[in-house]
Amino acid sequence: MSQAVRTLRALHLGRAAGDPLVLPGPWDAASARAFEAAGFPALATPSAGIARSLGYEDGSTPADEMFAQVARIVRAVSVPVTADLEGGYGLAPKELVGRILETGAVGVNLEDSDGPRGLKDAHEHAEWLAAVRAEAGHALFVNARVDVYLHAGPESESGSEPGSAASAALERARLYAAAGADCVYPILAPVTDLPALRAGLGDALPLNALAGKGGPPFAELGRLGATRITFGPGLLLRTLDHVSALAEALAEESRGA
Repeated sequence: MSQAVRTLRALHLGRAAGDPLVLPGPWDAASARAFEAAGFPALATPSAGIARSLGYEDGSTPADEMFAQVARIVRAVSVPVTADLEGGYGLAPKELVGRILETGAVGVNLEDSDGPRGLKDAHEHAEWLAAVRAEAGHALFVNARVDVYLHAGPESESGSEPGSAASAALERARLYAAAGADCVYPILAPVTDLPALRAGLGDALPLNALAGKGGPPFAELGRLGATRITFGPGLLLRTLDHVSALAEALAEESRGA
C-alpha cells in the first residue's frame, strides 16, 4: 500500500462534524496544480469535467482518453488523486484496477447506473464492486456512487417505505459498503436527506455529498452528515463562466480597435 493511498484514507477518518474533507475536481494538469497550490490535501477528478475539457459529452469519453487525462493530472501534483471512472467502461475488475494503478491514482469513483438504461441491479453491482475490491486490495480507496436520486420515481428495493429515495439509496449504500467500498456517494441527495443517510449508515462509513454553487457552506454540509465534499463538473463550469466573460470583453475591445 502506497503512502498516497494511506494519506487519502486517513483524510476521511476521524473528521469533526463541521470539518468535511473538501476535494476539488481538476479537469487537467493546470487546474490540478492550482488546487494543490491553494492547499488542498487531495483531489478528485470529475468524469464530466474531463469530458467537457476534451470536447466530449458526459459519458462519451473513450476509456483510453480518460485514463490518459487522469495520468496527466496525477503527474502534475504531489497530493493524492482519486479518479471518477464512471461505471468502469465495461472492463473486468482485474483490467480496471490495473489501469487505474497505472495512472498513479489511489482512489476511484464508480457509479451504479448505466446511462439511459438506468440503475444497475444493486446485488450484481455489489458483486462487481467486491471483485474490484479483491483485485485492488488496499491499493485503492473505493468511492461507490449511488445514483438513485438521478432517476425518476425511485422506490425502496426491499419494499419498505415505497417511493423513498433515501431508503433506496441506503439499501444500495449498505450493500456496497458490505462489498468493500470505503465511502458511499448518493449523488444529488438533497441536503434535507443527509441526516437520515448519515444515521442509516452509521458514523464509521464516510459519506460523500455533492456541493453546488449557492448551496450550504461546507461546514453546514458536514454538520448535516457529509464526510467528504466533491463538485462534479461544477468547478469547470464556473471557470468557463469566467472564460466566456473574458472572451466577450476581448471581442468587444477588438470591435472597438
